[in-house]
Amino acid sequence: MRGIRVPLWLAALLIALLAAGGRADAHAVLERSAPEPGERLATGPGEVRLEFNEPVDASIGFLRVLGSRSERVADGDPAVEAGGRTLRLSLPRLGEGLYTVTYRVLSADGHPVEGSYVFVVGDPPEAIDASVFDLHRQLGHEGHGEGAATQLSTGEFLLYVVRVFYFGALLSAAGWFIWSAWAPRRSRSFDAGFRDWSSRWGLWTARAFLVAALLYVFFHATELMEGQPGSEWGTLFLETNIGRGWAVLLVLALLGPLARTASRAVGLIWAGALLLVESMSGHAAAYEPAWLTIGTDFIHLAGAAVWAGGLAMLAGLWLADRKEAARFAAVFSGPALWSMIALAASGLVTAWMFLPGPDYLFYTGWGTLLLVKTGLTVLAALAGGAIRLRMRRGGMPQGALLKADAAVMAAIVIIVGLFTHISPLPANEPVYAHKMGEDMHLTLRVSPNVPGDNRFTVKVWLPEPVGEPKSVVLRLRSEDRPEAGPIDVPLERYEDDEFDQFSGFVKTAYRAEGPYLPFAGKWTAEIRVTDSEANEKVHRETFRNY
Repeated sequence: MRGIRVPLWLAALLIALLAAGGRADAHAVLERSAPEPGERLATGPGEVRLEFNEPVDASIGFLRVLGSRSERVADGDPAVEAGGRTLRLSLPRLGEGLYTVTYRVLSADGHPVEGSYVFVVGDPPEAIDASVFDLHRQLGHEGHGEGAATQLSTGEFLLYVVRVFYFGALLSAAGWFIWSAWAPRRSRSFDAGFRDWSSRWGLWTARAFLVAALLYVFFHATELMEGQPGSEWGTLFLETNIGRGWAVLLVLALLGPLARTASRAVGLIWAGALLLVESMSGHAAAYEPAWLTIGTDFIHLAGAAVWAGGLAMLAGLWLADRKEAARFAAVFSGPALWSMIALAASGLVTAWMFLPGPDYLFYTGWGTLLLVKTGLTVLAALAGGAIRLRMRRGGMPQGALLKADAAVMAAIVIIVGLFTHISPLPANEPVYAHKMGEDMHLTLRVSPNVPGDNRFTVKVWLPEPVGEPKSVVLRLRSEDRPEAGPIDVPLERYEDDEFDQFSGFVKTAYRAEGPYLPFAGKWTAEIRVTDSEANEKVHRETFRNY
């Protein structure tokens, strides 16, 4: 049999084509980046720079930078350099925080190349979740106040009653000081009878608030310091923000009856100081920027004091003197309308600042109560509008409308007394997943499972005949941002001393620590295990954080 003779030029052409095909089959790989994955910078960079080992096409892909709420902070067509091997994206001024670089481009052979990584600017604050609002943890009292109770104890019931009483007394007292300075300026038709009644009403509201403040601080401090030595009481009131706030609150409560007899300006200062102290001791104090969150909460409380305090005065006057009640209603209706507008606007801003998204309204009791409170506020606005319309037509306020408005106000005060001590955010729980199988056992741990820095642990057990794995890869994918590329967690092998051996299997353990969960949401951990024979096993575990 005679051999087949191939011309030299044809052989050279075939070799060149095969070489070109081999180069095309090798997908593009990210070789360098600036900032680098996991890099911590003192100030924000001016640009993101990605360098690949071969030209890439970004015309139908993207290069983006996401912020700590997964919002886009930089997007657009990147500049192309080095014959398509380098992509550059200019950045705006970046503040402290975690930022995610995510890209999706096409390699020379048309295959998509995607990925994400995280860099840090400055020293961003820790992520806010339910633990931020746990006073026991703030004082270092680990193990207190944890766990889910199946029944409402007598002490807890009394605590809720005191909270409702406290907020009702606070709004009534602050509202009286505001209205006692405002109403006489709005109308000179009030006679001595109104002034006498108003003075008595102010005295009783100031006394009621004093009692409420004493009970409020006593019950909360007692619950907080349960089981603690007496020396810790000094730490509470002298070294913690909440304790110092309570001390100022008690001083204001003691001064309330005295401020009632002083000038109107002193009364307004007292009311403003009281509302400011309450704003600085609530949920708003845990968020940034503090001037905006606390300021918005102050506006919200001031609007509530104007409406609730004025409505309480109107209801009391209605029972004492219908004629004076009609005069006060004429003065009350206008500011009450504007206070409702301020309540609605500040409430929306507060929810926007507290919650990462509208879906968080359905994750906690705080969100549920907020929705109920919003509905009741709408009813209160409708009742107030009906009263105002009747007054503008020259009629008297209807008793039924006043009762309805007062009932709605009472319901709102009850809700406020409850949800001001409930975390707006759910609690984050560490991830622990263990999978048993005939050909592989697997454990994944993520702790504490918060946006930001976490500890990642992966343990793999393979059958003894197979031996140790050739490689183990952990990738994190955002389910809320499916277009974003995966984040590779740089696992390092370590010697694990935990007693979790399985007969007939060989264990290997890997771990990493860093900001590889840059924002809250639903995530999928993809674990790829390649054994010594190049067989790959993939396990996916879905979890979420807040």
